[in-house]
Amino acid sequence: MLENVFLRVFTKFKLEFYQHLFTRFEDRETSLTTMEAFCMETIDAIGSPTINEFATFAQISPSNAAYKVNSLIRKGYVEKRQSQRDKREYHLIVTEKYREYYGGGSQYLHTIVERMGKRFKPRELKKFSEMLQIISDELMPEVRLPDGNAEEVSRKKHRKSEPAPITSLSKRSMRVRRLSLPNHQEDL
Repeated sequence: MLENVFLRVFTKFKLEFYQHLFTRFEDRETSLTTMEAFCMETIDAIGSPTINEFATFAQISPSNAAYKVNSLIRKGYVEKRQSQRDKREYHLIVTEKYREYYGGGSQYLHTIVERMGKRFKPRELKKFSEMLQIISDELMPEVRLPDGNAEEVSRKKHRKSEPAPITSLSKRSMRVRRLSLPNHQEDL
């Protein structure tokens, strides 16, 4: 039962995201291939990686990663920016073009969270949030993401100049993004 419900919710999120992408693909002269869209999602999720960090995370060869990244650069969805700290390093930065064309997928999540805030009591939301955090932190060790809070702050600071710093992609140093639920702290 739980597995079926979880799969159903996960599938609905995926399908809504695909619907969003399909509407964007239809009228774009430089649309992304399916693989390029997956690469963009990965680069965006891990936040300003180098090509080698992207390759390591995606479990592909650095030459294959470089080929994919160069295609994304040609289409204007990714930029390479030299690190101010280490001039030998270049970080992959998601461009505004990508955000404008393909970046609206998180709006659906925001809508669902708002609906949850109306449907459930604050203590239920708090418990659900705690459960999701445990699932993300403890039960899904195979996939690690940078800390969403620190990443977003860092991205805003570095949007125009230096790329957001990325930590090592080792399991020890990566943290998982947190789901933001409506702020009902006063009711808890």
